Amino acid sequence: MKALVIHGKQDARIEELPDPEPGPGQVRLKMAYAGICGSDLHYFYDGAVGAFTVVEPLVPGHEVAGVVDLDPSGKLAPGTPVTVHPATFGDPVPGLEDEPQLWPNGAYLGSASTNPHTQGGMSELKIVDASMVRVLPEGLSLRRAALAEPLGVALHGIRVAGGVAGKSVLVSGAGPIGLLAAAAALAEGAAEVICSDVLPGPLERARALGVHGVLRAGIDELPGEHFDVVLECAGVPAAVNAAIGSLKRRGILAQIGMLAAGGVPIEMATVVSRELQLRGCFRFADEIDAAIEMLAANPSIEQVITHEVELADSLAGFGTARDSDSSGKVLVRLSGGERR
Repeated sequence: MKALVIHGKQDARIEELPDPEPGPGQVRLKMAYAGICGSDLHYFYDGAVGAFTVVEPLVPGHEVAGVVDLDPSGKLAPGTPVTVHPATFGDPVPGLEDEPQLWPNGAYLGSASTNPHTQGGMSELKIVDASMVRVLPEGLSLRRAALAEPLGVALHGIRVAGGVAGKSVLVSGAGPIGLLAAAAALAEGAAEVICSDVLPGPLERARALGVHGVLRAGIDELPGEHFDVVLECAGVPAAVNAAIGSLKRRGILAQIGMLAAGGVPIEMATVVSRELQLRGCFRFADEIDAAIEMLAANPSIEQVITHEVELADSLAGFGTARDSDSSGKVLVRLSGGERR
């Protein structure tokens, strides 16, 4: 099988690897699509994501969809369309039984957080535990299903925020996760959804999703004490502080975007005086299941995808994904991908 393999900083190659064979409790998938995530970009361009450094060949990709190729148990027929929950949860923690994403010693597809690394799905074939497989409902295309994982991240952020139904919501940062957060907030019944970003391209894509308004950071001023909830997807301190100033008293900021390691200057005086709540969001537990249902019910969310590239052109696709003004979600089309 062919796969994209990252060997280190700006060193990635299309390689021929042995076809994997499933063991007990495993399923082999023929991959159709793999989305390029921000962590994939960091692994390629920087050779690391935070403290997780590529020290051995790594196949990236955790936003995937495909079809069953081989299920030794016979439970899933060949050709069954699926997506994958990319997490293998670690050691349970008392009091966090329902939050497995926070258990230590877990793993995630396409991640250098473990040694040996956990290989991802940017390959023609992929072995996963049967428990990770999610069968797609009728009518949900493999292309749209590749958004299930990042939409799950957005839905987890909404859950951490306590829900958005009937509330005024700011989505800070209109990259792919921000766009999916905005789409999810609309689908979840938010009374108002406003998106902010520093670039015009992401804001045009937000408008196309049907948000109630957009604000260009650095040009348009965020309204003070206006929003009930902020879904912060930019992961930039300046954006976080601007969002803090826009929250109503006792408002909630759900930090979905990952900030750099180390100390970050935050407007804590405003947090204290308005009794604001800052809540961290990390991946998701089982929200991918709700994401699959939402994608099936809302075909328009697919417009978050702006580019597709073949595996042979995946390095060019990484460059496209890095240009956030001109691209939303970029997919790598693999052996099982639909042609359009």
